[in-house]
Amino acid sequence: MRIDLHTHSTASDGTDTPAELVRNAAAAGLDVVALTDHDGVGGHAEAIAALPAGLTLVTGAELSCRLAPSPSGEAAVGVHMLAYLFDPLEPELARERELVRDDRVPRARGMVAKLRELGVPVTWERVAELAAGGAVGRPHVATAMVELGVIDTVSDAFTSDWLANDGRAYVDKHELDPFDAIRLVKAAGGVTVLAHPLAIKRGRCVSESAIADLASAGLDGIEVDHMDHDEPTRARLRGLAADLGLLTTGSSDYHGSRKTCELGEYTTDPEIYGEITRRATGAFPVPGAGG
Repeated sequence: MRIDLHTHSTASDGTDTPAELVRNAAAAGLDVVALTDHDGVGGHAEAIAALPAGLTLVTGAELSCRLAPSPSGEAAVGVHMLAYLFDPLEPELARERELVRDDRVPRARGMVAKLRELGVPVTWERVAELAAGGAVGRPHVATAMVELGVIDTVSDAFTSDWLANDGRAYVDKHELDPFDAIRLVKAAGGVTVLAHPLAIKRGRCVSESAIADLASAGLDGIEVDHMDHDEPTRARLRGLAADLGLLTTGSSDYHGSRKTCELGEYTTDPEIYGEITRRATGAFPVPGAGG
């Protein structure tokens, strides 16, 4: 089985519609794909309706979180929490997702304003056009920067010069505390995996001691095989996961043409996938019926 547990559609910051994404996943030879748009589940129905025979869909979301400063002096850091197979109607988690989504527009406007102060003539109108009704985010701002020739690729925007967590044009938004995210997802019957935890080129990363604290709070796993982790980093994360009893996943973090990664570029072991589905009670994988 080929299993990719982290992808995005136009319901957030990908360039494939949910229907295109599942068709492309099948064409890429995947057996299982998870749709994990940022802080929302708006693409799930379309993906399910278009799901090809032979492909199974795992419903999920990538939740925006921020770890508070620690008593030992560690600074606050943004983290992303992959949530799988939760009940999308569970009210407390749905309310938190909505708060995060509502704050994305003023946050993106704020980044546009900062870029313009830095001499980059990005407009909010173009960023909103690129988002096309999806959950607006940094990749939309970065795409507008690419169009202007300020940077060569979307990934180039995620540095301290521009939109990384410590970047000159970065703006905070409402984000969940990751401990609350774990609690809420579990209450909704879901499974939690920390996304790309040591992607250092994105900015400050969560510490290993913080990952241990999250594991103690019920975190199920960490994403290890990812385009932003080099081989030494993956080995380090596998060792940490073994010490903490965490599941390890692999995923493309596919965004369509907005990033260079391809569907199925990294995959999850079938035994790990089986354990994720065994732990989930809020929703179940959807087998394709040839939609």
